[in-house]
Amino acid sequence: MKYINEQNILEIGNNWNEIIQVIEDTVLLLEKKDYAQPIKPNLRYKDLKNRIIAMPAYVGGDYNISGIKWIASFPDNIKNNLPRANSVIILNNADTGVPISVINTPMVSAIRTSAVTGAIIKSYREAVEIKEKINFGIIGLGPIGRMHLEMIFTLHEDIIDKVYVYDINPIDTELLPEKWKHKIVLANDWEQAYLNSKIFITCTASSKRYINLPPPKGSLQLNVSLRDYEADVYDFIDCVIVDNWEEVCRENTDIEMMHQTKGLLEKDVLIITDVLSGKLRKTIKANDTIMFCPMGMAIFDIGIAKYFYELSQDKRIGQTL
Repeated sequence: MKYINEQNILEIGNNWNEIIQVIEDTVLLLEKKDYAQPIKPNLRYKDLKNRIIAMPAYVGGDYNISGIKWIASFPDNIKNNLPRANSVIILNNADTGVPISVINTPMVSAIRTSAVTGAIIKSYREAVEIKEKINFGIIGLGPIGRMHLEMIFTLHEDIIDKVYVYDINPIDTELLPEKWKHKIVLANDWEQAYLNSKIFITCTASSKRYINLPPPKGSLQLNVSLRDYEADVYDFIDCVIVDNWEEVCRENTDIEMMHQTKGLLEKDVLIITDVLSGKLRKTIKANDTIMFCPMGMAIFDIGIAKYFYELSQDKRIGQTL
């Protein structure tokens, strides 16, 4: 069995084009129904804003891997200098069930989250044919926000004019990549980042919805943290995309609130297989405002984990137990 920790993942590094290819491969398997993924349970106790989520899945095709991600989200941890998210992934041989790897770091989860966002941005760029420089915005600059920052600069620097970043806590500029600092704007508030961005990404752990203004017309709203937008914002959205309706329309997400108060139904949304198969170009107009709401699918975590496991084998990184 291979044990892989955060330092091992850093040593392997992020090849974002390859990582997004894993997401695209997995979406094809999703479309072919060559996968298994039950609805993920949320374990809550004592303080109910905390939760531990079990995310089992099987990914077919050439991946042929099963496994589970066990991820804890405890928002108040940051007050005690502890990570908000802690995660372990166990990979099993799909044919025998024998465990082959333990990956002990939430970094893989942050990479997966950013890669799914990256796959959507890639399809969006192709659909609306962005040629001019545009602004991006990121709200929440914790580990997931910073991973998104790395991803968008690595893959989309050719269209970036500025990236507005905002966090309710002071941003440590030492954590910002030196080579891109000249394009990063520290926003004074979320409104400045939101209203000035063509592509806007929420990466917060907000317990209260606060985005109550219409989004810029023709923008892409990447609602990664799922609980930031008030339901009335739906009135200004032309197209909603989700990864999985059954997963995302629960647990007090913005999609569930839009379903309950605005009548949003499963038939009204596109799913990620539609978007990555090219349907977005046929569905939207150039000036449509789009919102993507991903609950997070275990098949993506297991696919990404298999990718890093194989690299660890090739590079002889990690510890064999």
